[in-house]
Amino acid sequence: MLCRMVLLPRKKKTGTVPVYLNVYDLTPINGYAYWLGLGIYHSGVQVHGVEYGFGAHDHPSTGIFEVEPRQCPGFTFRKSILIGRTDLGPKEVRSFMEKLAQDYSGNSYHLITKNCNHFCNDVCIKLTGKTIPRWVNRLARLELNETKVRQVRSQTNVKAGDKKKLRSRSSRLLSTSNAGIMPPRAYPSAFK
Repeated sequence: MLCRMVLLPRKKKTGTVPVYLNVYDLTPINGYAYWLGLGIYHSGVQVHGVEYGFGAHDHPSTGIFEVEPRQCPGFTFRKSILIGRTDLGPKEVRSFMEKLAQDYSGNSYHLITKNCNHFCNDVCIKLTGKTIPRWVNRLARLELNETKVRQVRSQTNVKAGDKKKLRSRSSRLLSTSNAGIMPPRAYPSAFK
């Protein structure tokens, strides 16, 4: 029996203006780690000749910033990846960034759960309907998974410790207060 597979075209946002993800190395070790699918990266989204990024600071004001494309200070440029295209004009992109600034304050930055790569992913989805490549933020995902495993293990250990305490308390209660407990009443069996 033959199966016929029908592939429906996926809805993709198309436009005329290219949207690039600019990826930077945070450490020289990336030169080796990159080929193993690992690394620590900073990223920014380039559209209309402006690169938008997200970074940490101690204030509740926005952590979103603009730089010259491929020139983010403090990082070594690695590569530029075409994510897709958008029809949003420069003013619309700027307006979108201003709205996004409410969610991306500098003091909300978190290396594992809300970093520059998360920001770029959100921007790329909005502008193109596509996500950034998974390898760009792989280290945060690996660290997040490891943290979750540690939390589950510590919760399991706490629960096991609580059970031991409960067991030891209940056996102490029974052994110390057995003299005061009445034996169960003998009920006549209804099913003789």
